[in-house]
Amino acid sequence: MQLPRQLSKRKKDSHKGDFGHVFILAGSLGMTGAAVLSAKAALRSGAGLVTVGTPCSLVPVVLRHSVESMSLALPETNEGTLSSAAFTKIKDFLDKADILLAGPGLSRNHETQELTRKVIFESRIRTIIDADGINALVGFLDKFKMCISCLPLEKKNLRIITPHPGEMARLLDVKIEEVQKKRQETARTFAKEYNVIVVLKGYQTIVSDPFGAVYVNNTGNSGMSTAGSGDVLTGMISAFLAQGLSSFEAARLGVYAHGLAGDFAAQEKTQLGLIASDIIECIPKAIKRMEEAYSKQEKK
Repeated sequence: MQLPRQLSKRKKDSHKGDFGHVFILAGSLGMTGAAVLSAKAALRSGAGLVTVGTPCSLVPVVLRHSVESMSLALPETNEGTLSSAAFTKIKDFLDKADILLAGPGLSRNHETQELTRKVIFESRIRTIIDADGINALVGFLDKFKMCISCLPLEKKNLRIITPHPGEMARLLDVKIEEVQKKRQETARTFAKEYNVIVVLKGYQTIVSDPFGAVYVNNTGNSGMSTAGSGDVLTGMISAFLAQGLSSFEAARLGVYAHGLAGDFAAQEKTQLGLIASDIIECIPKAIKRMEEAYSKQEKK
């Protein structure tokens, strides 16, 4: 796969504001790594600005490990998760951001889940829903569908949802085996029913849109079955979305580049020794490979 032209050719007089501002709503006590991995992956994938919205007590931890990120310190519960009091501050900040990534490491705390749903339902910017953002929608798909139907978004700006098979099974209230037996059908049906882009993760990750387009990925390896790999993926997709790709193209490119970076990482670290941060370190190699494919095509 080639790197799209709009990502290959940056203007000489460009600045960070030209490449989008990603707001990542993520993290809780014990799961700050999810926020860090998503933020670092977004920056490595070209996002101009990344702000992490996380419980106030966790901000020092996040910034210590992702020094290029900015932060939004938010009210928290006694359990170190986002509290309902954070909503107004989050809503105000969304006016400054281009992309919302909601979910990595937010926890299943009841109050936090309610807050997450409210943010997702009321967000009017391009949105990616991952991990605990997906868990927050379990049992609330009818309201999710209603909110989606009210959004004045163009086809290119559809919301993206990134479940692994277990999360998809919880959403649909079916067994994981049912999802795995009919992966393409499940992704296509969900995308059409809820008017979203579905990234159904796993071996040969599937990307489907509501109009019948389906992409089956062929990069990646089993070494990527490791904690934080999904957080890296959603960070990459958010960056590509922030730089102007359509929702389907950002998801497809993110999945492909994520797998390719994982393949490079496995060559260096072995599949057994691969961890999520290794994938982030290999994102530039993956992008360079795709840039080379673009350059070859240009010369033809």
